[in-house]
Amino acid sequence: MKKILLSIFALSLVFSSCEFDKGFEDMNVNPAKASQIDVANKFASCVLQTSGGRYENWRASLIYQSVMIQHFSAIAGYWSGDKYYRNDGYATSLWDRYYPSAVKEIEDIKAQLTAEGNSGSEMGMARILRVFIYSRLTDLHGDIPYSEAGQGYTNGILKPKYDAQKDIYMDFLKELEEAVAQIGASTTMGAGDLIFQGNTTKWKAWGNSLMLRFAMRLSKVDAVTSKAWAEKAVSAGTMTSNDHIAMIAHTDGPQGINKNGHGEVFDADGNPRMSKTFVDWLKDDPRLPILAARRSDGSTAIADLIGMPNGSTNVTVPDNSIYAEPNRKVITGRDVPMVFQTYAEVRLMKAEMAQRGWTVAGDAKTHYEAGVKAAMQMLSMIYPNASAISDAEVTAYHAAKPYDAAKGLQMIGEQYWAATLLNEYEAFSNWRRTGFPVLTPVNDPGNVTGGTIPRRLIYPTGEEATNGTNFAEAIARQGANNFNTRVWWDK
Repeated sequence: MKKILLSIFALSLVFSSCEFDKGFEDMNVNPAKASQIDVANKFASCVLQTSGGRYENWRASLIYQSVMIQHFSAIAGYWSGDKYYRNDGYATSLWDRYYPSAVKEIEDIKAQLTAEGNSGSEMGMARILRVFIYSRLTDLHGDIPYSEAGQGYTNGILKPKYDAQKDIYMDFLKELEEAVAQIGASTTMGAGDLIFQGNTTKWKAWGNSLMLRFAMRLSKVDAVTSKAWAEKAVSAGTMTSNDHIAMIAHTDGPQGINKNGHGEVFDADGNPRMSKTFVDWLKDDPRLPILAARRSDGSTAIADLIGMPNGSTNVTVPDNSIYAEPNRKVITGRDVPMVFQTYAEVRLMKAEMAQRGWTVAGDAKTHYEAGVKAAMQMLSMIYPNASAISDAEVTAYHAAKPYDAAKGLQMIGEQYWAATLLNEYEAFSNWRRTGFPVLTPVNDPGNVTGGTIPRRLIYPTGEEATNGTNFAEAIARQGANNFNTRVWWDK
């Protein structure tokens, strides 16, 4: 996007130079001094970098997380997460892409807004996006460069320290609370806001909804803090409907600039199939024929939708065309939105709060049913080709599978897993936190985890050479740089 904007700017200069009777007042501007790019243009670029391109969405999101969490499965050996193989380049792809792009850009935006004296909506929006960017990195890797990250140019910090994840999370919560308070009734971001198109009410709701997400992330390691911040988030005001979904409406171009990174992967790679675990769970669920289709002929008839077991090989599965794949007519387009957080997730987290006895208006059953309904009905809003799921279908589903408080946390966790398909960062994180759904690991002879599902992805090996002291401190504090080491909130 930056290149397009700069090209447009350059062209405008060429055309304006032909108007000899205009622009003489600009003759004394120093041509060697670069002008600052408008922050709204930078923000748009940063949002797109956060959505990500084919590279990291192929590797970190799909090749690793989607199959580890058993949304998908794959026979191809390079789909390393299916059988818990180690591929350093794939496992570090988000780190390799985010730090030079999204992290660098959001820190630059924050520095520019500070220099411009902007302490209003624009700064609040930038702080929320900044927290979201770093949350993906720390949830996937654990301790990461945070407080000193992305400041090589602005502050000369070339070897940033690794902050402890506990400290990062406490700062996340503080940042979100302060950011929401900064956001006013309007913003000058304009078209640069690719998430909510300048709707500051939705930005405030998203900030509080992220606060709820990160508060719940602490439930296993620090229930007291988790409860306090979760209650603060819901009292401040979270998403209220599917109209509040935080997502980017991609457009399939031009030149890869605004394409859905997952869609680009599905165009290039025909290997992923729907996991048997996921398809079996979705039986008698109206979402199944929307999300899945048989590879061989595109059939969405329920009888034709069979999931492929994770850990399959060419020996155990000689013909994988009989299995269901992600529905290529509905959910795999390059022009479909990339989702960051949904209203369905928020209602399911509120259901969990109620189930735990924490303070939240409404009971667990009410929030659970509303969350399931939102998850079902959001599909036709996110994916233009998706069939709408009616209220009657939702009611029938709940009648057939009523909420059971005795296994409430399990039911909530399973529905959260279903609602976060293709938001694999969140699906993997919530599974590690809750333990639901209960997944049976594969034990391929080539695995590097001892036959257990990985708990994190590794640091780049280059970090040891380029930032050795800080890297070593992180390893000493967190544990070995392997797939079995748990991040702080997963202890």
